Amino acid sequence: MRKPLIGLTPYHDTDNHDIKMRPTYLRALTAAGAIPVVLPLECLKDDLKQLVDELDGFLFAGGPDVHPFLFGEETKEGCGNVSNERDQMELTLLPMILALEKPILGICRGIQILNIGLGGNIWQDIPSQVKREFPIAHTQPFYYDMPSHTVTIKEGSLLSSITGETVLKVNSMHHQAVKDVAPGLIATAYSPDQLVEAIEMPGYPFFLGVQWHPEYLWKKDDTAFGIFQTFVDACRK
Repeated sequence: MRKPLIGLTPYHDTDNHDIKMRPTYLRALTAAGAIPVVLPLECLKDDLKQLVDELDGFLFAGGPDVHPFLFGEETKEGCGNVSNERDQMELTLLPMILALEKPILGICRGIQILNIGLGGNIWQDIPSQVKREFPIAHTQPFYYDMPSHTVTIKEGSLLSSITGETVLKVNSMHHQAVKDVAPGLIATAYSPDQLVEAIEMPGYPFFLGVQWHPEYLWKKDDTAFGIFQTFVDACRK
């Protein structure tokens, strides 16, 4: 049986312009029955379109902050380093994938760039912008293979059908988050301090963005592995 080919958007080391990929993503996709393919950062538009035609699904991985100009804001204090090359590659890639209705999974930065690409925006820096009675540690103080807070899942959502749960224990390593959800998307999970933790596109074959990192949890957590397994299964169709 042919295994689905999953394209992953690459990490970009802005200090030396190397591209790289955390093996946690590759291992999770491989365990779910896919062949992961790390995409080039610099790619002609026609070549990117050929990759979209030939690959079966796409994972928008974590990484640096997104440039605030891309969602119509000035850069605020607390915003981190950005990769213009990656911003442009991913925003060129997204509409090509949507046109062919191929499965999409976004993780951490991935959920944010998906929301921005479809007309939404993000909090540039949670600690300085969001007033919270109980500040959840969205950048957790311990390693990412254990959860640090919960998320509440919307009933009837894709995420609910994948996990079979209404509350999940998740890990967290971010200082930005979805603010206003883009037209055509819905928020389907929230943290205890009411930040968006998952988005979906109703009616699309498979479109899911999560703010946490299931690629660090899947070996011990069936719900985390279920996200990758359901995504890979959708890529077989």
